[in-house]
Amino acid sequence: MSMLTIFGDIHGNLPALEAVLGEFDARSLTGVYCLGDLVGYGVQPNEVVAAMRALAIPTLMGNYDLGVGHESDDCGCAYKTEVEEARGRRSIAWTNAVTAAEHKAYLRDLPSSIPLTLGDLRVLLVHGSPRKVNEYLYETRPGESFERILDGVDVDVLVCGHTHLPYHKVLPSGRHVINAGSVGKPKDGDPRAGFVVLRAEGRDLQVEFVRVPYDVEAAARAIEATDMPHEFAQMLREGRG
Repeated sequence: MSMLTIFGDIHGNLPALEAVLGEFDARSLTGVYCLGDLVGYGVQPNEVVAAMRALAIPTLMGNYDLGVGHESDDCGCAYKTEVEEARGRRSIAWTNAVTAAEHKAYLRDLPSSIPLTLGDLRVLLVHGSPRKVNEYLYETRPGESFERILDGVDVDVLVCGHTHLPYHKVLPSGRHVINAGSVGKPKDGDPRAGFVVLRAEGRDLQVEFVRVPYDVEAAARAIEATDMPHEFAQMLREGRG
């Protein structure tokens, strides 16, 4: 049986990343790939990027990686209120200011998608969607819309991130859309770091969502020790936003 271990949306949260990497080792998980968004919101972007580079984990470019890599003031995020947008602008400005030039160069060079084979299944990894790095593919999207997206890339399994909300949706065609959730900034009310393990025998797909406890308080206090918006610390504690 072949395996893929997929994680993403670390967002500068080193304690969460270290806990997940430890879980990979403890469970001897293989086929490790990252869906991107290494930076933003959390306050250890350099440490996170350095860890990922040292491990040479194949990694996609997330929308935040794109913004910081190009020193943009736009993270490509969809904010619902002016307050949220102002907080987001402070976050990307802070991250741009502290992220090392060599790490920005690494972020700029990350790919937008990774095609893989799992058993007899064609798999495509993306950050947002195959169409845009910052398109949100929520579980509530109509099945016909998902079908058209998968028709456009001709795959059996699409794995995405970006929403920070894990799900596995089986389409009427029998194809799969899987969101890996988030390592460093979950939004489903569970503050634990999340990732997904896919296993396949032929075309039979098994999907396991994994949650890993980590020192959330350490990550939250690290935010509160800087001038990054402190609201992000409480979001970590509550697993929201």
